[in-house]
Amino acid sequence: MPASQIEHRLAPPPGRGRARWPQARRFLGVTAVEQLAKLVVVLTLAVAVLYVVGFTLWTTWISFTDSTLLPDYTFVGTKHYSRLLQTRIWQVAYANLMVYGIGFMLFATAIGLLLAILIDQKVRAENLLRTIYLYPMALSFVVTGTVWAWLLNPAIGIQGFVRGLGWTGFRFDWLVDRDMAIYTVVIAAVWQASGFAMALFLAGLRSLDADLYKAAQIDGAGPARMYLRVLVPAMWPIVIAVLVILLQFAIKTYELVRALTAGGPGIATTLPTTVVYDYMFQRGLMGAGSAAAVMLLLSLLVVIVPYVIYRKLSARRRVRHG
Repeated sequence: MPASQIEHRLAPPPGRGRARWPQARRFLGVTAVEQLAKLVVVLTLAVAVLYVVGFTLWTTWISFTDSTLLPDYTFVGTKHYSRLLQTRIWQVAYANLMVYGIGFMLFATAIGLLLAILIDQKVRAENLLRTIYLYPMALSFVVTGTVWAWLLNPAIGIQGFVRGLGWTGFRFDWLVDRDMAIYTVVIAAVWQASGFAMALFLAGLRSLDADLYKAAQIDGAGPARMYLRVLVPAMWPIVIAVLVILLQFAIKTYELVRALTAGGPGIATTLPTTVVYDYMFQRGLMGAGSAAAVMLLLSLLVVIVPYVIYRKLSARRRVRHG
């Protein structure tokens, strides 16, 4: 039989047969790819959830044991928690966290909002300014801490530079001052995170309805009053989100303190994260370190859970009011 006749017999019949081929390709091609993609996503999420939840539960259990370098599953109750709450280093760490967290959150929010308002005035080189302000957030906390350690070093930093200009009585030695060292951490953290807050606030301002601007201008509101009385309250959910995110950053801060002050002078800038590292990896007290880690997790939940509840209640109100 000639090859042309064989090809003619094997070819799909016109009309109905040709219409089935795209359906077959969709079934064998796109559908299979979609199912495979869903399977990959589900497996990835399952592994991530198992990893996070599993290790969280394991760490919680270890906190109730006398584990040191190796796990010891002998139950000892809440011994580590009671001892931890009575230790001076933990009390100092949480006092520092309060000072650092409040200062970092408020100053980063205020500076970020101010920068967003200034850029919202349609200034020239807006893209360049946004890049400059956001650039610190692209750096790691280790780099930020190292650079600010140089700047705040009394011998080679700002103090040394100003004294070299002839002002020999100038003092800016906060880095080695027990009472002021924690504020150097606040300065470095605010420098790094203000651009992040600025980006969120600027996105919020640009998403507001133009009628709000027009209504405020018709009422005769000046720029300051328009932003403080009209626009900022209109994006209040974004303000809350920024505060919550920054507070999470503050609670989880470790690399910045390690690179900038190493927790010193003494324990003047110790934070709960540095206490966890000290117990687990320097002293080899896994049980006590796990108890500190669980306490740190509870601090995060105190921030996150109310925010989640607030978001759900806000969503329900929007649904009710249409």
